[in-house]
Amino acid sequence: MSPILEYVYQVTGIDTAYILAGMLLLLLILLILIVVALCKLKNLRRKLDRYMRGKDAESLEDTILSCIEKADKVDQMNQILREDIIGLRKNQKITFQKMGMVKYNAFREMSGDLSYALALLDQENNGFLINSVYGNEGGYSYIKEIKNGESELLLSEDEQKALEKAKSQA
Repeated sequence: MSPILEYVYQVTGIDTAYILAGMLLLLLILLILIVVALCKLKNLRRKLDRYMRGKDAESLEDTILSCIEKADKVDQMNQILREDIIGLRKNQKITFQKMGMVKYNAFREMSGDLSYALALLDQENNGFLINSVYGNEGGYSYIKEIKNGESELLLSEDEQKALEKAKSQA
């Protein structure tokens, strides 16, 4: 036995075979950890090579700047689209969204329901009502303004039905 091993045995009181076995086990664990670290390093290097293929630092910087510029343009376009949507919603409130139509015979000798009453209303039930009366002597059209779902002029039964149809739409 070597003098170093004898000295370790005298100081610790542990058989040197156990100490050597422990050191061998520790060495084996360290070797496994080194192999795992090398595998991870190899994977990272492969990913970096794939990412950097054909690129140098300048072209990589250009790519990043290009992505930032594109993101800024997307943000600007998004803001423009938001403003457009707000404008469309405002315009939608004043467009005709509701319609009610009733066809009828204005005169007994006529058939085919050639006369009609047509109500066109916006979201707030404002708009107009057209009454087209067709007879043997010709056709006549009348228009009546509608405010808040009501007319200041007296409505015929067919005009009232057309207005109610329009107002009942969501």
